[in-house]
Amino acid sequence: MAKIQTKSEIMAAIAAAAGITKKQAVTAYDELLKIAYAGAKSPKGIVLPGLGKLIKVNRKARLGRNPATGETIKIAAKKVVKFRVAKAAKDAVLA
Repeated sequence: MAKIQTKSEIMAAIAAAAGITKKQAVTAYDELLKIAYAGAKSPKGIVLPGLGKLIKVNRKARLGRNPATGETIKIAAKKVVKFRVAKAAKDAVLA
């Protein structure tokens, strides 16, 4: 299995590809995250072109089952973050 890249490795790759310093790459990445988090809070979510859509969804209350005991339990309603992968990303990864 391939080794997962660390944040510093990703920032070094971005800096090299863009011809900027690592510090500038980190700043740009952090700003992108801030924009994505703020956009995900909005009712329509945020689209990251070529990557996907980040959206906040209200999940309804439901009944579940405790796998250890088999007992039926109530799972409360809650808000969750969903990421829907863009077709371009699927095509690039699965091709």
